[in-house]
Amino acid sequence: MTAPGARAVSIATADAGADDVAAAMAAIGRQARAAMHVLGTASTERKNAALTAMAAAIRRAEPSILAANADDLKAARDAGLSGAFIDRLTLNPARIAAMADGMDVVAALPDPVGQVIAEWDRPNGLHFERVRTPLGVIGVVYESRPNVTADAGALCLKAGNAVILRGGSDSYRSSRAIHAALAEGLAAAGLPVDAIQMVPTRDRAAVGMMLAGLDGAIDVIVPRGGKSLVARVQSEARVPVFAHLEGICAVYVDRAADLEMAKRIVVNAKMRRTGVCGAAETLLVDSAAADRLVRPLVEALQQAGCTVRGDSEIRQRAVNVTPASEQDFVTEFLDAIIAAAVVDGVDGAIRHIGTHGSHHTDAIVTEDKATADRFLNEVDSAIVLHNASTQFADGGEFGFGGEIGIATGRMHARGPVGAEQLTSFKYRVRGSGQIRP
Repeated sequence: MTAPGARAVSIATADAGADDVAAAMAAIGRQARAAMHVLGTASTERKNAALTAMAAAIRRAEPSILAANADDLKAARDAGLSGAFIDRLTLNPARIAAMADGMDVVAALPDPVGQVIAEWDRPNGLHFERVRTPLGVIGVVYESRPNVTADAGALCLKAGNAVILRGGSDSYRSSRAIHAALAEGLAAAGLPVDAIQMVPTRDRAAVGMMLAGLDGAIDVIVPRGGKSLVARVQSEARVPVFAHLEGICAVYVDRAADLEMAKRIVVNAKMRRTGVCGAAETLLVDSAAADRLVRPLVEALQQAGCTVRGDSEIRQRAVNVTPASEQDFVTEFLDAIIAAAVVDGVDGAIRHIGTHGSHHTDAIVTEDKATADRFLNEVDSAIVLHNASTQFADGGEFGFGGEIGIATGRMHARGPVGAEQLTSFKYRVRGSGQIRP
């Protein structure tokens, strides 16, 4: 049984022709707005039932998702795309299982909608409550990461929002296969299938229409992709944007670092997955311990298959290091390449990150608590870590069940954007006949 207004087949599950993109996008906007009104008042139990059904549908759809992904991967390889790009695009049984498991985690989270954030009484007897509410309709524009289809759909649903998804052309087949499973789960739970829609064309004009707000249908845009995509969104958007800038992430190894721990963290931060936004792109080493730290850290990276580009201090202490340019320290390589420099203690590390970083994720390795506290307090990034890999910059690792992206701005949401971050709030005021004199 489907909820009122739900349709058996959404326009987002059909392949709309490029000859009428504007009409298709306008319809998607209207349908999302209608679904939003249903979701905004849907019970926690109904939303959780949909999430559970969506997770089960993804598990059942594994063969079709893998087949679609194989077609995307073949096209990407034929186009000569990079290894890091291929890694972001690749799905396998473990990654599909992780998508489904993430939905189960989201279902188990507290429902943010209706939560009372704060409450207080005034001397006149009025009782005030600040209460979480859905944002409305969220547009998500992303590149080459088909898992975002599942993460965004699940998190928006939990927070009572409708979502319009526009995935990258290179992941088009994979994202559509995942979306079909999400629509199946929504229908099974009696919620509108239009709650999660996918733009049915690869035409880039559709992105421009989303950025313009689809005639007031979209309340916020979330970009997830490379620097050029985010720059376009920030430049053209006529609705609020949760900025997800590039991840120029640094690991600073302090004079008081445990060397073996530092080697493990640095190698993992760079090499676990080089194509994710939390991958370390910069290694900073304390000058006071450079003679002890530089060579083993560089060798550990090289043995893991990483190319190291270093400043003169790094090159004096390690072999097979190519010279680093100033541009290297502001580059998101998304590859097995890291820029390395020696800095003047934690002060130098904080200055370097403030000048060259992207306010995404940065880490310190040290056994000195006071130094760690300075770093954590003074580095102005969305995520700062002590004695842990930057690859923990992931909503799943925060216990959010997934993420739409890592917001690097300072307004509304910052860090992993999960269900709670996809809400706004309103005030409820209860009185007993008060009037204002």
